[in-house]
Amino acid sequence: MDYTTLLNKKIQELKPSGIRRFFDIANEMDHVISLSIGEPDFTTPWHVRQEGIESLRRGRTWYSPNKGFSELRAQISNYFSRRFDVEYDSGEEILVTVGGSEAIDLCIRTLIDSGDEVLIPQPSFVCYEPMTMMAGGVPVIIKTRSENEFRLTAKELEEAITPKTKLLILPFPNNPTGAVMRREHLEEIAKVIEKYNIIVLSDEIYGELTYGRERHVSFANIKGMRERTVVVSGFSKSYAMTGWRLGYALGPEPIISQMTKLHQYAIMSAPTTSQYAAVEALKHGDSDIEHMREEYDIRRRFIVDGFCKMGLKCFEPEGAFYVFPSIKVSGLTSEHFCEELIHSQHVAIVPGTAFGECGEGFARVSYSYSLNHIKEALERIERFLYSIDQSDAGSTE
Repeated sequence: MDYTTLLNKKIQELKPSGIRRFFDIANEMDHVISLSIGEPDFTTPWHVRQEGIESLRRGRTWYSPNKGFSELRAQISNYFSRRFDVEYDSGEEILVTVGGSEAIDLCIRTLIDSGDEVLIPQPSFVCYEPMTMMAGGVPVIIKTRSENEFRLTAKELEEAITPKTKLLILPFPNNPTGAVMRREHLEEIAKVIEKYNIIVLSDEIYGELTYGRERHVSFANIKGMRERTVVVSGFSKSYAMTGWRLGYALGPEPIISQMTKLHQYAIMSAPTTSQYAAVEALKHGDSDIEHMREEYDIRRRFIVDGFCKMGLKCFEPEGAFYVFPSIKVSGLTSEHFCEELIHSQHVAIVPGTAFGECGEGFARVSYSYSLNHIKEALERIERFLYSIDQSDAGSTE
């Protein structure tokens, strides 16, 4: 049977995730050190797990309201107020979702009609472009540059806008580069957004993981932007709760109410056990966030120093838990570099092209792993670079 005639053409045209490809290769090999997946190596804090266990012990296994339990939405509202100084009505402006990815998908499908253009700065997380295509939108890629530390500039944004532009995806702190938009950068972006009457999807899943001189600034905190912004976040990164699959969206009621309708039909409600655990995380998890952030900061400085010492140019990321070193000195493409590295040294990292074509010449390396794990990986990468140098030297003799 020819299934290609039966399958959705848009789905068939999508490329598989470049992240998962190298993760799958690593799973089939022995003694591989993987720095490829953006998953905290910390276990979900015990008091959070305990609350999830207690909810099961008490038989709390029923559906939750579509938007999520009211107590959880109240805690999300309180959390965003005290951590990022933005107020949201827990009854009308918050939706609990199955991970942040569902919130992104719901937002795009709610806002985008066929032919609408969605501005996507790249390198960035792999889901934005395919989700836009599946919604019938047209992805318009804005290539950010290493000389700007991969921040989006107001000039780059304005040059990409057309009469068909409806939505800007603002993915900061950024996966894969670790780039951060500080208040002064966001204020410049806001001027352009207001001028052209554009909606913003601000993916702030890494908002608690910033380093340097100031905390994360939510785009909704910028003057005039709250009513134009849907903020997406969740519990996976900041609370080490990836497997609990819980995220949320915050935004104007007219948008959240339409997102909720899609959520009702596609999902119904987020996992009950995860919601009870998340309430505990929001109530008593600030110290957990700080502990993990401090550990990531140590690893961040260690891995940046390691790459610089071996000759791989690497700007110092200010957010998330990734570095994005340039591998251009190797003479290999990003894809070839990562393939050769995993097969010769059993180290898995992700080619920069998995996050957009402008990622060519770079690789994403996660430091959400132990220092010993990172140290061994760096030693193997250095051996790999040395073997390339020796090979090149031999070929010129």
